[in-house]
Amino acid sequence: MLLQLTISNFAIVSFLELDLRPGMTSITGETGAGKSIAIDALALALGDRADADSVRPGADKADISARFRIDKLPRVKAWLSEQELDEQGECILRRTLSREGRSRGYINGTPVPLSQLKALGALLINIHGQHAHQALQKSDYQRGLLDAYAGHHQLIQQVSKQYQQWRQLSNERKQLQNEQAQWQAQRQLLEYQVAELDELALAEDEFPTLEAEHKRLANGAELLNDCQLALNVLADGEETNALQLLRQGLKVVAELTQMDNRLGPVQEMIESSLIQLEEGHGELSRYLDRLELDPERLHEVEARLGKVMELARKHHVQPVALHEFHQEIKTRLAEMDHNDSRLQELDDEVEQTKEQFLQAAERLSQSRQRYAQSLNQQITQSLHQLSMDHGRFEITVTADNGAGYSPLGIDRVEFLVSTNPGQPMSPLAKVASGGELSRISLAIQVITAQKVETPTLIFDEVDVGVSGPTAAVVGKLLRQLGDSTQVLVITHLPQVAGNGHQHYFVSKDSADNDTQTRMQELDEHSRLQELARLLGGDKITANTLANARELLVD
Repeated sequence: MLLQLTISNFAIVSFLELDLRPGMTSITGETGAGKSIAIDALALALGDRADADSVRPGADKADISARFRIDKLPRVKAWLSEQELDEQGECILRRTLSREGRSRGYINGTPVPLSQLKALGALLINIHGQHAHQALQKSDYQRGLLDAYAGHHQLIQQVSKQYQQWRQLSNERKQLQNEQAQWQAQRQLLEYQVAELDELALAEDEFPTLEAEHKRLANGAELLNDCQLALNVLADGEETNALQLLRQGLKVVAELTQMDNRLGPVQEMIESSLIQLEEGHGELSRYLDRLELDPERLHEVEARLGKVMELARKHHVQPVALHEFHQEIKTRLAEMDHNDSRLQELDDEVEQTKEQFLQAAERLSQSRQRYAQSLNQQITQSLHQLSMDHGRFEITVTADNGAGYSPLGIDRVEFLVSTNPGQPMSPLAKVASGGELSRISLAIQVITAQKVETPTLIFDEVDVGVSGPTAAVVGKLLRQLGDSTQVLVITHLPQVAGNGHQHYFVSKDSADNDTQTRMQELDEHSRLQELARLLGGDKITANTLANARELLVD
């Protein structure tokens, strides 16, 4: 329930603070006094689009706060808990708007994006504007009213979930089908390339090994000759060789060390060199023993290298990368095969999820039809009360074709009405009389509002086009609604205003080039004066006061 609304520097309001109570609150005032300004400011606090022109001239920013009691609103408390926003039985929504157009929103003092203000505001207040009958002529809005009245939120959630699964799988299948069409032209080429590379069967890191082997085999004769020459130089030469010379040098140094032990380290280094030279000679000798000329193997290696080079040029890759390229195209071909299999699976899954969606949508459709019957009777009775004695109302719920499937089901909801005997049921949008349309709209809004879980309802001049006895009925309907929920009614009809549990009067004062709007709660005497003014204009007589007293509901 809305407990308090505080408005600062908004439009022509300098400062306004309203303390509100349960029941029906009537709000009246002279034309142009700004009766709807408080509602506009409240809508801003609930996340509506901000306009910098709304800031009062001469002020730096507008500031609107709305305080709500939420201890008996489990949905609101659950939402605040999910968003990790503190709640202590009350909730404060605040919105500031600077002269430059910068807007900020707060929930319980915590800065939040406007999307969160809107989401929470939708759980707290439902505003029915004077132009609601225009939205009421749209099929989507009609369906939304029926669903709100039916309260089958879980059914809608199930339908939405099944629809999303079906569409997601359908999109996946469509994407695979498109890819398959694109890949089909590549498949034969990939299959040929993979077969060709499979036949080559080039192992990972094989190409560098082949290059090294080819280099060795191609230079076999030179390796034989040069190895023998090296062995002769090192140790096998008959006349002289390095090993012989080193031994002679070691002998001389050993004798010198006997004369001067400081040459000991030199002797050790030469001895170590002699050992290394002997080991090197041995290794080179063993290498030469194993070294053979193999023209046949050389031919095989050259042929394989040639094939590798040929396929590398063919596929525009470096020979060293041919193995990796082979694995990549094998993977692509495997993906195509997997996609073929996945496509077959998707055909079954799409049909299955579509059937599940249609089953859930059918349950939702049946619920809509059931509640539509109940709503038909209530609204028809309400039309009779609103001086449309021959009025008939009917909601049709028809299954749309596949193009009309949506997360909200398969139904097309349409409000039909007949206002005169013998007149066929026609879409609400084709009702000719503006007064009749206003009354029908009002009946629908009042009745559906009784089932909506929003704790505060605001009716902003929804009684336009209604007068006389019909206005009295409207007032009684709104008061009945106020017995179960908080209702704020902006009206210009005394028959409606007199039904309020409390009454606020809106006035506008102009002085010294400054205009301000004020709202004050009326006591019983002031209420009689205001109802009399609404009845007879500025001239209040004993008769208008007597009539006003009859309209005032205790």
